[in-house]
Amino acid sequence: QVQLIESGGGLLQAGGSLRLSCAASGLIFSRYTMAWFRQAPGNKREWLAALTWIGNEYYADSVKGRFTISRDNAKNTMYLQMNSLKPEDTAVYYCAARSGGYGMRVSDYEYWGQGTQVTVSS
Repeated sequence: QVQLIESGGGLLQAGGSLRLSCAASGLIFSRYTMAWFRQAPGNKREWLAALTWIGNEYYADSVKGRFTISRDNAKNTMYLQMNSLKPEDTAVYYCAARSGGYGMRVSDYEYWGQGTQVTVSS
């Protein structure tokens, strides 16, 4: 049974930093492309970043230069370092996994976490 569990969300002021974690189990983590998405109230789920199993990184324009995706295969954990946070970054953040290569669509991903709330105040 595959499980993805996000952690690290919280409430902070604009300009601050936060690191999210996604702990994976039940899959061969090192062979999966991992990604972060977010969803704000009333909005569609938005792709943010992906990190393929061979180490290629991809970012949405909205977070490029502010967010960094990384992974520790020894710990079966993925991270999202978020800097210079803005109120518009407020959303529920989700991690996702897929057995193929890079993808940007929700439908590309087979497994999802339950999400962690990030709230950025102005």
